[in-house]
Amino acid sequence: MSQKIQVFDTTLRDGEQVPGCQLNTEEKVTVAKELEKLGVDIIEAGFPISSPGDFRSVEAICKAVTEPTVCALTRAKKEDIDAAAAALKFAKRPRIHTGIGSSDTHIHYKFNSTREKILEQGVWAVEYAKSFVEDVEFFAEDAGRADLVFLAQLTEAVINAGATVVNLPDTTGYLLPHQMFQRINYLFENVPNIHKATISMHNHNDLGLATANTIAGIQAGARQVEVTINGIGERAGNTSLEEVAMILNVHKDLGFETGINPQYLYPTSTLVSNMMGMTVQANKAIVGANAFAHSSGIHQDGFLKHSENYEIMKPEDVGVPSSAIVLTSRSGRAALRHRLNLLGFEFEKPELDKLYTRFLLMADERKMIQDEDLKELVG
Repeated sequence: MSQKIQVFDTTLRDGEQVPGCQLNTEEKVTVAKELEKLGVDIIEAGFPISSPGDFRSVEAICKAVTEPTVCALTRAKKEDIDAAAAALKFAKRPRIHTGIGSSDTHIHYKFNSTREKILEQGVWAVEYAKSFVEDVEFFAEDAGRADLVFLAQLTEAVINAGATVVNLPDTTGYLLPHQMFQRINYLFENVPNIHKATISMHNHNDLGLATANTIAGIQAGARQVEVTINGIGERAGNTSLEEVAMILNVHKDLGFETGINPQYLYPTSTLVSNMMGMTVQANKAIVGANAFAHSSGIHQDGFLKHSENYEIMKPEDVGVPSSAIVLTSRSGRAALRHRLNLLGFEFEKPELDKLYTRFLLMADERKMIQDEDLKELVG
């Protein structure tokens, strides 16, 4: 039987930190409802202490959705946790997400503190948050660069304090996948109470490895993934929700599943892209404009013979209307015949060969051939 991976979506918190991508409360509620339809388990709705607008948005999302857990971020500070608790008062399933830096870099240069004080503050924050809600997640910021022995001590301490989830972020996107596996595996072998909490992955994409690191973390024992639609987020972005969901969907041999309804992936991607004004790159996995487009003659011919020659998933499975045969000077006769047939034109081989010669000349000149160009080609 497959093991369930909890999907924690932080599009409205970490994703919204991208410059120029801020949403108002009404827009955030619209996205939250779409995330609920998509099937995410937890929505990180915002950082209530950061601004009155963020507080109102968290409060409004709590009222707007019923199925997902609604989560609010805090630092390990009393005023932050008080604000989060107040903003979550209408949530059916509230969660406070509190934490502090765990690497020596953060401890010394960000907090001007010591490991002992950080551990003490982390435990206090969990215990204080626990006085408001039962579900408390602790984040050990920059866990990817933290000393493993100290990270194990911190993880054990916050679980003893009542943390239901421990988030071990690769905040700077530093780790390689085998290193992520080794770190999570080390914690499972050296933290005696680790099975009393869910271990979570929150990876950034500075080296393009966020998704790979998240999958490695799952294989080592993590059972929650913190992701964003289209992989948006600080700097190079966060782990992409659609990539993780479809990796687990396609690779059923891994033995994991999510509650994500993949048919809503493309519509949700489009909604977030349009609302945030953040264009999805054409070659983006799963939801990019070229994800199911074929332009090479060899690929087109193979695809038209049998789609699985070049597609490992169906476009309609992720909400994309259909695959696309894109006509360029690299296209072959099979693709030309296919597009002509769609327009209602049928040609025998000799005439198609003549058309193909003229088509190549037109494609060299115009680069990409549209239906109107084909009608002109056949007169």
